[in-house]
Amino acid sequence: MKRIRNAAVSTALTAIVIAGGTVLAASPASAAPARDVAASGPVNASAYYCGYDNRVTPPTIRYGSSGNTVREAQCLLISLGYSVGSSGIDGQFGPATRSAVYALQADYGLSYDGIVGPQTWNCLRNC
Repeated sequence: MKRIRNAAVSTALTAIVIAGGTVLAASPASAAPARDVAASGPVNASAYYCGYDNRVTPPTIRYGSSGNTVREAQCLLISLGYSVGSSGIDGQFGPATRSAVYALQADYGLSYDGIVGPQTWNCLRNC
């Protein structure tokens, strides 16, 4: 009985350690250092990803776009404190998402166009 209990505890602790490592690796718990996002240099290796689109620089998206790339942008906007509307991460680039993109671009001195292109993706991943 003692051997079974020890094995169960060992297995449970191993699962907790593995799960904890996964959570820590995927969690944007600490802020990335400030970076000049207007520079066209390489993307910071500590960039954040939500898991909807893990490309370093996904395709440009704008009002009317839909799909996982929009979900990725919405998730990153929310993680930076911007509201994408009451429907949350829905994959639809509507007016609320566009407003959040405008706010991000204004806050970080990016081209104020409401379009999520390379510089805005860089900021979403590294700001």
